Amino acid sequence: MSEIKKTPQSNYTGPVVVDPLTRIEGHLRIEVEVENGKIKDARSCGTLFRGLETILKGRDPRDAQHFTQRTCGVCTYTHALASTRAVEDAIKVSIPANATYIRNLVLGLLFMHDHLVHFYHLHALDWVDVTAALAADPEKTAQLAASISPRPAKAADFKAVKERLQAFVNTGQLGPFTNAYFLGGHPSYYLSPEANLLATAHYLEALRMQVKTARAMAVFGAKNPHPQFLIAGGVTCYESLTPARIKEFTDLYKESRKFIEEVYIPDLLLVASQYKDWAAIGGTENFMTFGEFPAPGGERDLNSRWLKNGVILNRKLDAVQPMDPTKIAEHVRHSWYEGDQARAPYEGETKPAFTKMGDKDRYSWLKAPRYDGIAVETGPLAQVLVSYAHKHPAIVPLVDYVLKQLNVGPEALFSTLGRTAARGIETLAIAQQVENWINEYQNNIDKGDKKIAENCEIPAKPCRGVGFVNAPRGGLSHWICIDDQKISNFQLVVPTTWNLGPRDAKHVMSAAEHALVGTPVADPKRPVEILRTIHSFDPCIACAVHVIDGQTNEVHQFKVL
Repeated sequence: MSEIKKTPQSNYTGPVVVDPLTRIEGHLRIEVEVENGKIKDARSCGTLFRGLETILKGRDPRDAQHFTQRTCGVCTYTHALASTRAVEDAIKVSIPANATYIRNLVLGLLFMHDHLVHFYHLHALDWVDVTAALAADPEKTAQLAASISPRPAKAADFKAVKERLQAFVNTGQLGPFTNAYFLGGHPSYYLSPEANLLATAHYLEALRMQVKTARAMAVFGAKNPHPQFLIAGGVTCYESLTPARIKEFTDLYKESRKFIEEVYIPDLLLVASQYKDWAAIGGTENFMTFGEFPAPGGERDLNSRWLKNGVILNRKLDAVQPMDPTKIAEHVRHSWYEGDQARAPYEGETKPAFTKMGDKDRYSWLKAPRYDGIAVETGPLAQVLVSYAHKHPAIVPLVDYVLKQLNVGPEALFSTLGRTAARGIETLAIAQQVENWINEYQNNIDKGDKKIAENCEIPAKPCRGVGFVNAPRGGLSHWICIDDQKISNFQLVVPTTWNLGPRDAKHVMSAAEHALVGTPVADPKRPVEILRTIHSFDPCIACAVHVIDGQTNEVHQFKVL
């Protein structure tokens, strides 16, 4: 067993502020206190108020999906699906089997697209030093590629990528990597020049591949982002019943799956094998998932889902609890909202009450969701852990394979590295399962079943419902109250608030805040270690970053790509 590299650590003591560390949902500010080179306290501050829930009041419940999917520019479909499921739950309608298959197929491709983009374009530069790739030997890079993947690898291709990078450098820029502040000589980067060149080449290739995965979603969804095929009661994409449309979707899906199997997963294992020290950094204790991909006829039954729901407390994989929606509440004690009482989402309020930036008491526009009063992590790691504990036949072999390849035990899953690996495991499992749903859908059509929607009306009497979606970033739920056939209250409880919200009424940290504590920081002016853990929760987009040295007040400006 090769020696595990150790994350370097400075002797710095003082505050570090990363602001903004942006996402699609809004801007994120991370404030940490460092003591002798390790983070001892952290605050996650959402700095953008949008008021989307207020906008929805008084509108037709069936219109909610068109507004809520604008919450995010990446996983728009998950918000549309959550809103639609909430309405269906309120009016108690069951949708046709074909509608469930189509919804699952589009959601499956969304996972493949979203996780692919995250690994290469949002998270890779936390681990890959692009400038170091200029020292790589293309022939050795091709040999490395051939050693980890069955896909043909040519030295000429890597030579061409290296030449493109050199051309960028010669112009004083790095093209899409310009101003990635942590590149070049940072002590926390471990990959060889050849591994850096390989990852950089695949970064560029993934830019093209993700377009094809998105196109597959649009085959049924009409467009992407912001698909237009959902309605309460089913879907409206009647052309999806034709052999030509199914083949178009299938061809794009197979190409995307091949890239995941032959490029993404080998790259993930290659990078992870060099950063095994991060298997002991960035972990949390408690996990929750809603499960996903319902069986036909079970759209409103969480227990019908292919990936199961569950809650794990204190890392006890042998004591998984079923997820109970009545135990969900949102805290605002440390948020920029009126009041200090935790409320169930149906009774939730969104009344802004901003104090000031840098306030250590009320410091975020994000609320603080809790499950039975406990801060939980949601997302791919939670889903993989629950599935592993349930001995899910598609998940267990993949987890065991990854652990064996890295020569680590299950305890390594509870970490930043484990969170990143779980995202790949979830991607691969879903990518393999999509083929089964295509076949089941085709068989249903071959039997003459062409129904894809039920006619739905909003009842005159008051009603309420909740739509649960396990989105790529984790547990997403939309809670709707309907009076006089109009929305009287609507609350979105999104994965980002579960993971990146502030403290709660008991002053307990959120998952991301907790995960940062104990993290070593090699260079407070280039705190890549903060980005690694925060990005492992999958913020949507990273852009301008400002790091303020608490002792000199010097402002360092960078771009995180």
